Amino acid sequence: MTRQLFSQGSEYENSIGYSRAVRHGRWVFVSGTTGFDYATMEISDDMAVQTDQAMRNINTALSAVGASMADVARVTYIVPNRDLFEQSHEVLHTWLGNVRPAATMFVAELLDPRMLIEIEVTARVANGGKRKK
Repeated sequence: MTRQLFSQGSEYENSIGYSRAVRHGRWVFVSGTTGFDYATMEISDDMAVQTDQAMRNINTALSAVGASMADVARVTYIVPNRDLFEQSHEVLHTWLGNVRPAATMFVAELLDPRMLIEIEVTARVANGGKRKK
């Protein structure tokens, strides 16, 4: 069974030494992903905007290894301020409302104080899912 790695160019991926996503067989593990726009390395100060950008980043990572949001089985949310989490609900429902993965939310300090949310997902590609080479 081969491993497929995907990186998005985040400074943290290089300095810490990890991949944004790893596909191992039918399983896909997407690292904790924040609301940075990796094309500009900018981040909004709005929770809903950060959440949407994080989900876009996750969607890109999943697609790069032959998976999709429909394959997401587990999601973990990490927020430094529990009072802001509700501001992400509508965005999260838009991305995952039909998928309804198992979910957990933690309150913890994040690496950069501008980060308002970090999202990690685990997906399992359906039978017949094709892996990109």
